[in-house]
Amino acid sequence: MSSPANTPLAPLQGSARLWGTIALSAATFMNVLDSSIANVSLPAIAGDLGVSPNQGTWVITSFGVANAIALPLTGWLSQRFGQVRLFTMSVLLFVLTSWLCGLAPNMESLIAMRAAQGLVAGPMMPLAQTLLLSSYPPALAGLAMAMWAMTTLVAPVMGPLLGGWITDHIHWGWIFFINIPVGLLAAFATWTIYKKRETATRKLPIDTMGLSLLVIAVGALQMMLDRGRELDWFHSAEIITLTITSVIAFGFFIIWELTDEHPVVDLKLLKMRNFWTGTVAMSVAYSLFMGNIVLLPLWLQQYMGYTSTQAGMMMAPVGIFAIILSPWVGKNVSRFDPRMLTSFAFVVFALVLFMRSHFNTLADFDTIMIPTVVQGVAVAFFFIPLTTITLGGLPPEKIPSASGLSSFARIVGGSFGTSIAITVWQNRIALHHAQLSELVNRGSSAANGALAGFDAAGMSQEQALSQINRMVDQQAAMLAVNDVFYASAIIFLMLIPLVWLSRPKRMGGAGAAGAADAAAGAH
Repeated sequence: MSSPANTPLAPLQGSARLWGTIALSAATFMNVLDSSIANVSLPAIAGDLGVSPNQGTWVITSFGVANAIALPLTGWLSQRFGQVRLFTMSVLLFVLTSWLCGLAPNMESLIAMRAAQGLVAGPMMPLAQTLLLSSYPPALAGLAMAMWAMTTLVAPVMGPLLGGWITDHIHWGWIFFINIPVGLLAAFATWTIYKKRETATRKLPIDTMGLSLLVIAVGALQMMLDRGRELDWFHSAEIITLTITSVIAFGFFIIWELTDEHPVVDLKLLKMRNFWTGTVAMSVAYSLFMGNIVLLPLWLQQYMGYTSTQAGMMMAPVGIFAIILSPWVGKNVSRFDPRMLTSFAFVVFALVLFMRSHFNTLADFDTIMIPTVVQGVAVAFFFIPLTTITLGGLPPEKIPSASGLSSFARIVGGSFGTSIAITVWQNRIALHHAQLSELVNRGSSAANGALAGFDAAGMSQEQALSQINRMVDQQAAMLAVNDVFYASAIIFLMLIPLVWLSRPKRMGGAGAAGAADAAAGAH
């Protein structure tokens, strides 16, 4: 049953509004949780499926890229099938793909199922916002978005803790199976409450060519980044082919989207100074953010002896200050220059990464934890002000497509950033290992002293050299992770002048959903 076109729906009342909010928030929580829960489980997943932990990062990047590609389709799918029907279908398909992820017998099938999961998850976040806003009177829209944003901030705290505990005590498949009861209940409650509020449907043309070129361009580039190190980069015909394919597809995509009557992505928005500066700053900053929050637990588990649970405990506190400060930032963002707030966030991010760039192999739990706690401050001051810059001043009819394009750029940036951070880390490990190995020779008093100590402990020469090699591995990984953190800190500081190129305007009511989407970006 569809409501007449252009007729605004009356807000929900009483228990219907309460249960509708819970159902939509539960689906959002499940979606965001799945983006962070796998981070600390990568070494266990990779080991169980017989691949390297670096290849395990494909579990993260495949979901992100597919999710980003699905975002621009949300508007067309909503008008074709109706918002309520599409949201319910997305949640049920998310449950199905989660079940298949947990059952995956090898890495190839897990990556395929994660990509499918990302595709069906695309419409969930924007539609949850839309349905939630329709449930509340305009005067309470800010409260509704604040509650929804809090859900997206709690999930990243729960994700690493839950993922670490499940991986250590049950089986990594349960990080996906836990979505099944939550998703089924959310889908049932949403359909029961909102089915009589279905939106009008109509057949619209879809930009099939633009979408195909987008999939080819982004997919080929992500595969090139993920497989580059394994195949020795441009010494491989496959990497060269993927690069050429991506460049050509991007070129044709840009030309097509600028000339098509119904583009899947409105690239003309990039002519607007605030939009392009905000979008570029958001995507680069988010790529740095994602790269580092995936890299830290990998380093802790592979080289510092942390369990999945301990790595999860290390990552979870990033949400503490985000949860405390985000409501205040959202409420007061219009009272301050958003460029100032964003610059403050970038400085805090740089400080956090600078602190991490001075870690050593003797760093204890508390020393590594402190920057993670402080990072929550940066998260709170990052997403909402930067979205205010990006969407502020746009006409209301442009807000949905602008929000979709900025979200697409952010999510793709996160996937690319993850791949680049891991690749740079591995390259720097090899470099530092070679440099440190040169110091282990018969003329080195430190090396001779270490060998003498191992000999006194009853080790054979082979065992002693193996032990020294492990120590070199650990030191090389530590120096390499410091390099990535330090470079990321510098890039964050370099983004500040870009933010000040914008000329922000106050965002009207139409931007409320976009600001909430920014808060959701905290995952």
